[in-house]
Amino acid sequence: IDENTIMELSKDINRLETITERFSKIGSIPKLENENVIEVLNQTLEYLKVRISKNIEVELKSESANLLAKLNPSLFSWVLENLIKNAVDAMKGDGKITVTVTDQSQFVYIDIADTGTGIPRSKHKTIFEPGYTTKQRGWGLGLSLVKRIIENYHSGKIFVKQSDAMGTTFRIV
Repeated sequence: IDENTIMELSKDINRLETITERFSKIGSIPKLENENVIEVLNQTLEYLKVRISKNIEVELKSESANLLAKLNPSLFSWVLENLIKNAVDAMKGDGKITVTVTDQSQFVYIDIADTGTGIPRSKHKTIFEPGYTTKQRGWGLGLSLVKRIIENYHSGKIFVKQSDAMGTTFRIV
């Protein structure tokens, strides 16, 4: 068996353990510790890159390689995974996702931008409500969980920073 296949299967097994851990944390107060945001972003993006369309370019931009913030890596990774998968869907498997990290001393800004079809301004607030979906399948819980994880568990903010026919940018503070 190809060594890369074994390595990716091992990552999938670890991911299943992480998913189990995430569900066990829903409804409880997660432990937040100083974690390297860039490292968590890199790990999540590397995992996703081989599992999404090869026609999607994923880029991480940061002036710092070591940026600490209080977070729960498992839940924060879930947020990123959900936003990236939604971006992939919005781009129909072809385009670019850019994750930009800015350190503003008191706050860390993480912008996740895609080159998808955009979100109408009238939907910018309702997309975070449970049940909102544009997909044929699904319960529309992804972005409501994202908002809950960022705002209730991490005391942060998430919102649509910009959206038009050229793409959408979500901002996490």
